[in-house]
Amino acid sequence: MRADLSSKVALVTGSSKGIGKAIAIRFAENGADVVVNARNPGPALEVVEQVKALGQKAR
Repeated sequence: MRADLSSKVALVTGSSKGIGKAIAIRFAENGADVVVNARNPGPALEVVEQVKALGQKAR
């Protein structure tokens, strides 16, 4: 299922792995910019780069 989330911003907690990571990537695939939030900055930065590779803004 595809939703148009362009011009939306999604805050995803626990987004460095597992379900949170999958949700962050899915939001980006559907056009949302993503705010990545996690306890461990290393894996979180990897998710930020993946979101940016999909053409969306990420922090």
